[in-house]
Amino acid sequence: MMIKPFDDTYFMKKALQEAEAAFDKGEIPVGAVIVIEDRIIARCHNLTETLNDVTAHAEMQAITAAANFLGGKYLKKCTLYVTLEPCQMCAGALYWSQIGKIVYGARDEERGCINLNTKLHPKTKMIGGVLAEEASRLLKRFFVEKRNLN
Repeated sequence: MMIKPFDDTYFMKKALQEAEAAFDKGEIPVGAVIVIEDRIIARCHNLTETLNDVTAHAEMQAITAAANFLGGKYLKKCTLYVTLEPCQMCAGALYWSQIGKIVYGARDEERGCINLNTKLHPKTKMIGGVLAEEASRLLKRFFVEKRNLN
């Protein structure tokens, strides 16, 4: 049996590093990486505060970076690893990118694409719960600290 060094957990840890970078900047700690053939082609995190842009979610940044890297708008052979279930806006952009697979950490019961019944591309596979506890803990820590500052 061959052990695969690059699995969903490995890449989600990379997304969590991006989420930590967002946390350090005072951004909601969501991180994303996009991978093709075990190679990271985009590493991003939320930049909504930094850019003063409500659309600057980690996934949106990653879609743009990956498309620029590949020289085309479709991400059919790519996998997105994101620490939080995509919102409706990001899921819509992921639909149009025709991303092959989405792997997320924590669920977003309130604003996530699952409860809002946002359609993904029919060929997109989605897996959730990878390092969900770590992703959730970071988000909770952020909001507790933010509340204590106000």
